[in-house]
Amino acid sequence: MSTQLRSFASLCALMLASSSCWAANVTVHASNFKFTPASVTINSGDTVTFVNDGGFHNVAADDHSFRCAAGCDGSGGNGSASSSAWSSTLVVTNSASSAQTLGYFCEIHGSPGSGMHGSITVNAATAPPPPAINLGGYLSGNWFNPAQGGHGFQFEFTNSPDEAIPTQKELVAIWFVYTPDGSGQNWIYAQGPYDSTKNAVTVPATIFHGAKFPFPLTNYDPNAVLGSLGDWGTLTFSFSDCNNGTAAWASGVTGYGTGTIPIQRITTIQGTACPQ
Repeated sequence: MSTQLRSFASLCALMLASSSCWAANVTVHASNFKFTPASVTINSGDTVTFVNDGGFHNVAADDHSFRCAAGCDGSGGNGSASSSAWSSTLVVTNSASSAQTLGYFCEIHGSPGSGMHGSITVNAATAPPPPAINLGGYLSGNWFNPAQGGHGFQFEFTNSPDEAIPTQKELVAIWFVYTPDGSGQNWIYAQGPYDSTKNAVTVPATIFHGAKFPFPLTNYDPNAVLGSLGDWGTLTFSFSDCNNGTAAWASGVTGYGTGTIPIQRITTIQGTACPQ
C-alpha cells in the first residue's frame, strides 16, 4: 500500500504558506459503534477528519500506518481509545498510478475488515505536465496543424554566428501558406535569434516579392526582391515537447490579423534526437 498518511496539523506547521493546506476535507463520525460514512473517496492530498461523537473509540489503519484519537501516535498525540470528544485530521496522499483503498477500524469495537470498520479510497495523484522542451536543433523539420492539412512550417534551428553568446542561436522559419483572398500561395519567411534555455521564440517575418522566376536565368534580378524582416509582422513558436507546440502570428498587413494554432511534427532531421 503506497498511501501515506501524516498529521495535517504537523504538515501545515511545516508548510504554513503552502496551498496544500487548503485541500478538500471529508469528515467521518465515530458513534453508535460505526463510522459514518463508512467509505469515502478523496483525491490525493485531501484530508480526512475523524470526530468522536460519543463512546469509547479510536481509529487505526488496517496496515498500521496510523493510530489516532486525541491526536495520532508519533505526531504528538495519543492514539489510544478515548471517550472524550476527540478529533484528528490526516492528510492522505497516493503515490501509485491508480486509486488505492486503505481500511481502518476501532481497536475496541472492530478489527481489520470487520466490526466498526471503514475505508478511504484515494484517487491517484494527477501527474504534473511534462516540462516544456527547450529550443534546439532537434526541433528542426516540418510541422503542421493536424486540423488543417495543406499548409505548414519548416524550421531550422541553427548555430548563431555570434560565438560571444553561446546560448543564443538562430531560427529560420518558413510558413508555406496562402493569401487571405485565396488568390495564390504565400511563403512567409521569418528569421531571428533564439535562446536555447527557453521553450519559445518570437521572430520577425516578411513576404519577399518583386522578383521573377529564374528562367531564363537572366529573368531573375536579386535587386528586384522587396521586403524586409518585420514588415509583415511576427511569428511566435512555443513547444511543449519534441512533437507538439503552438504557432502564433501577429501581422499588420491587411487580411492576416492575429491568431494561434497547434502544430505537430511531420519530419525530423537525420542524426538529431530529442533530449530525454
